[in-house]
Amino acid sequence: MTNSWKKYILWFAQEHLDFRVAEFNSIVKLFGLKHRKLNKNLLKPFWIVEFVNDEAAHQFASRSVTLRCIYELWSHSDTYKNFHEKLRSHIGTSGNVLEPFTKCSFKIVVETYNKHISQKEKVEKIETLDYLPFQGEVDLKTPEEEWCYIEFYGLDPMAVPKEPEDILFGRLIAKGQRELIKELSLKKRKFIGNTSMDAQLSLLMANQALVKKFDLVLDPFVGTGSLLVSAAKFGGYVFGSDIDFMMLHGRSRPSRITQKTREKDERVRSNLEQYGCGARYMDVIISDFSQPLWRDGLKFDSIITDPPYGIRESTEKVESKNTSKLNTRTTDLPHYPSTSHYALQQLYADLLSFAAQHLKVGGRLVCWLPYHREDYSNEIIPRHSGLALVANSEQPLSGLTSRRLLTYEKLEDTYVQDNTQLTCILPNAYDFRDRYFNNAIESRAERRMRKVEQRQIGRTEALKRGKVITDSKEAKNNLNKARFS
Repeated sequence: MTNSWKKYILWFAQEHLDFRVAEFNSIVKLFGLKHRKLNKNLLKPFWIVEFVNDEAAHQFASRSVTLRCIYELWSHSDTYKNFHEKLRSHIGTSGNVLEPFTKCSFKIVVETYNKHISQKEKVEKIETLDYLPFQGEVDLKTPEEEWCYIEFYGLDPMAVPKEPEDILFGRLIAKGQRELIKELSLKKRKFIGNTSMDAQLSLLMANQALVKKFDLVLDPFVGTGSLLVSAAKFGGYVFGSDIDFMMLHGRSRPSRITQKTREKDERVRSNLEQYGCGARYMDVIISDFSQPLWRDGLKFDSIITDPPYGIRESTEKVESKNTSKLNTRTTDLPHYPSTSHYALQQLYADLLSFAAQHLKVGGRLVCWLPYHREDYSNEIIPRHSGLALVANSEQPLSGLTSRRLLTYEKLEDTYVQDNTQLTCILPNAYDFRDRYFNNAIESRAERRMRKVEQRQIGRTEALKRGKVITDSKEAKNNLNKARFS
């Protein structure tokens, strides 16, 4: 380790807290950054971290989507007196280092966390820093240098202390990639579906997969390609596959309420072209993941995916019938293969086995695992002897359910297609769809019967009023036929 260290303030956005450490560890590994964490409470939005130099800080900021800003630390303390003493001492011992900043135009931003103060109070806090050796002009719009004065009043809005728990001051080094979240927002995305992944989570997954320029990235349950967009944005060349013909060809029902029919150019490639990543699009193919089609020697740098849970998208695989009905086929009749339920237990077993075979050594698999909170324990996490679990972060979905973002790293290039390599104990948590619909006081079947009775009563009352009842099932079938005409 080096003896040359500089302290920095890392200011994180206070959302997706459980993903913060995993993203930090992934980015420092991606760039090989030497660092030391000086925080005990990693839930705080302000971390004090040591990097070797400003270049390392810029590298980290160039990828992090949970980061707001990085500041070079000049002083911090839990009391005003000690804070100002440390800041004066820093100025006195760093005269030559501070010389380039003394004549630059500047501005000082005052931020308080968990407490609101007036503009007048902010100005008063800036005036307490009148001993700073800044001689340049104040420029609030386009300053050459920007400093930030921060007071942290804890995390509990119901118990705000009178005095700040921490006071920090530093020089702005770089901003994080929060703008990417707005740029890739689903609100303006060309092609989306019911399960399109949120832009911020997609970017987090790409970071945890260590996606970099020229990497080959696969999403085996690609859907509308949200994960491919984030991977391509970081320089990866992207593949995708899915069993859903209607989705990949843009013929499924639109997800936007205001949209009646899909546009002709709605497809995965359009999404990448929308963000200037069309050159990194390799292809997407229609395939059944339970029946692998990739050659044995093919290696991916990373696999990022969100497998279907059977809630908003069905979990299906192709099935072969041993017997077929007589006189039901003609030579010109198209064949639609039969499908059956793809159990999540088998799906994750196939996914980990596939990753162990087709990832390069050191490559990563990043995927979501849904579960009911009352079922969670470390034993329900699928494991494979060829893959090491390096990150496990939770995202709550509702009061009863959550999902975990699991990150695996391939250990060695000795794959044997043997299920004994897979340790996968999946109890009730993996009958996720059934428990999701039937875990309430009223089961899904009971709710359906109640709705049927309510609709029948409504039809009867409408007929008494002389209303003409239309066949909604026939109308739906006609709509589906129109998509192929």
